[in-house]
Amino acid sequence: MNIYRFEENPLITPLDVKPLNEGYEVIGAFNAGVAKYKNETLLLLRVAERPVSEVEDIIKAPVYDVKTGKLNTISLSKDDERYSFADPRMISDKENMDGFVYLTSLSYIRIARSEDGHHFTIDDDPFLFPFNEYQTFGIEDARCTQIGDKYYVNFTSVSPVGVCDSLIVTEDFKSFKSLGNIFAPDNKDVLIFPEKINGRYYALHRPVSSNLGKMDMWIASSPDLQSWGNHKHLLNTSEEDWDNGRVGGGLVPLKTEKGWLEIYHGATKDNRYCMGALLLDLENPAKVIAKSEKPIMMPLLPYEKEGFFGEVVFGCGAVVEGDKLTMYYGVADTSMAGCEMSISDILNELY
Repeated sequence: MNIYRFEENPLITPLDVKPLNEGYEVIGAFNAGVAKYKNETLLLLRVAERPVSEVEDIIKAPVYDVKTGKLNTISLSKDDERYSFADPRMISDKENMDGFVYLTSLSYIRIARSEDGHHFTIDDDPFLFPFNEYQTFGIEDARCTQIGDKYYVNFTSVSPVGVCDSLIVTEDFKSFKSLGNIFAPDNKDVLIFPEKINGRYYALHRPVSSNLGKMDMWIASSPDLQSWGNHKHLLNTSEEDWDNGRVGGGLVPLKTEKGWLEIYHGATKDNRYCMGALLLDLENPAKVIAKSEKPIMMPLLPYEKEGFFGEVVFGCGAVVEGDKLTMYYGVADTSMAGCEMSISDILNELY
């Protein structure tokens, strides 16, 4: 399938973002939700900042303090036998390697703005910074759904009690109203459909089964965007293929004449991330009509293959003009890139 990657890629890198916190460094500006607001394309950047350690054998971890509204820094020695530091993203308890004790960076959401969709300026202040006890380890991977004049932004909230999905609503990307946590731990990759279907809202989500270790895609519905139920399994990981490790939502579902088009991500068990496509029934989006057998996009270029966490293309927002889909995607858990695809070409890839 023909994909035009922007010549300016990567569009935004960590070097383009000034750290918000003194003594910190920006290690990621990626996985941005996308909105079209007035005459601008907005990227709701996930900015990851890490406290700088002056001592090589000391690993620092940031934790948001709800009472003071400030970041605290935990310092741990690499010689501490209670912990594993094998994954640079986290600090794990050696007796429970399935989870983590601390993250080595804290993420929040900052807005990048562009009039041409290629060249972006980045706001100095965050749009979303941790503001409650469910976000003490950070706010990650925002997705944005416009319904009427309102923009619903959901995101991953991370804390010692788990990884859940939270929702806010805004009309101006300056102020917002929190609508609370909409999916309980452990759950990620939530995408809200841009309109009601037969009187109900729908959302894709990705719960994690700790017993079976499965990371499949589910779908749920709601009368009010806050109370979600009628959960149904939607898409399995494959046995031995490009998406045998996990699958999850990518772009907000796009309504086409043939069905709801969902560009989703799939990862192998060794964490190589690609993008695939699903077609869901217009009246019953819990029904899969077709799916791409092969990835429609995979990491090929150096900025997609090399970075903080390489071999990753991770789409999570788009702007649509006729048949042209402009997708903005995270690369290598480090930066943001952009590309253009034909919607009809994508639909032709589905079987």
